[in-house]
Amino acid sequence: MKNHHVRPFVALLSVMAGAVLLGCQSAPPLPPTSPEVVGEFRAGSGYLRGYLDRKALPNSLALLPKPPAEGSAEQAADLATFTATRALRGTPRWDQAAQDANLKFPKAASTYACAMDLPISQEQTPHLNMLLRRTLLDAGLSTYAAKDSYNRKRPFVVKGDTSCTPAEEPTLTKDGSYPSGHAALGWAWALVLSEVSPERANALLARGLAFGQSRVICGVHWQSDVDAGRVMGSAAVAVLHTDPTFTAQLAAAKAEVADARSKNLHASGDCKAEAATLAP
Repeated sequence: MKNHHVRPFVALLSVMAGAVLLGCQSAPPLPPTSPEVVGEFRAGSGYLRGYLDRKALPNSLALLPKPPAEGSAEQAADLATFTATRALRGTPRWDQAAQDANLKFPKAASTYACAMDLPISQEQTPHLNMLLRRTLLDAGLSTYAAKDSYNRKRPFVVKGDTSCTPAEEPTLTKDGSYPSGHAALGWAWALVLSEVSPERANALLARGLAFGQSRVICGVHWQSDVDAGRVMGSAAVAVLHTDPTFTAQLAAAKAEVADARSKNLHASGDCKAEAATLAP
C-alpha cells in the first residue's frame, strides 16, 4: 500500500477509535434532586443548602447604597407607599401577600406555577423544584451583610401596626429590613425561571415584581428594601452562572420543562383568580 493511500486510512482509524472512546465515556451525573442528598442549611429548618459557598455570595454591603436616612425624601416616599398600601388590608391582594410570605416547600414551589403555566413539584419537575429550593438560600443569604450592618426597623414596627403575617412578627422584629431577602429570592426565581422558559418571561418577571411588592403590602418591608432586594437577586443569579452544579441543573430543568410541555401539562391552581388579584 503506497504512502498516499496509508495516510487517509490511518486518519479514518483514528476517528473511529476516538468515537469508540467517546461512546465508552459515561455522561456526567446530573445534580441531585433529593432533599436528603442536598441536605439542609440548618438542621430542622426545611431550607436546603444553596449552590454557592458563603464566601462566593455577592456582598450586599459593598453593592448597595445606605438605606434612606431619617428625614430624607426617599424615607418620606417609603412612608407614603406604606400608608397607601394599608388600604389593601383584608382584600385578596392582602391575602396573596400572606401566601407569598410562605417560603416552605412543597407549598412555595407553586408560587410561580401560574406564571409558568406548568406544575412545579418534587414529583413532576424535580430539577426545576431543586433550582428554586437552592437559589432561595443563595439569593436570601446575599442580603445579610447589609441587613446585619444597618439593622433597619421594619414598617410595622416603626408605625406600631400589624402585618399580614402576625405569627412571624416576633422574628421579623429582630431581623433587619434592608434589603428584603424575600424580594431578592423572588426576583432570582423570576430570572432563573425566565431562562428555563423564555416564552413565559413576561409573565414570570411580572410575577417576580408582584412577589416583591407583596412584602410592602404585608407591611414588613419598605419599598426601598424591596428595590434593593431585587438588585441582590440579580447579583446572586449572575454569580450562580459561574457554578457548574447550578448550570447543570438549569440545563436539566430546561429539558424537564420541554418534556412537560410536550405532554401538554398546565398549572392546576386558580390562575384566573391570581391574575385578577395581581393585575396592576
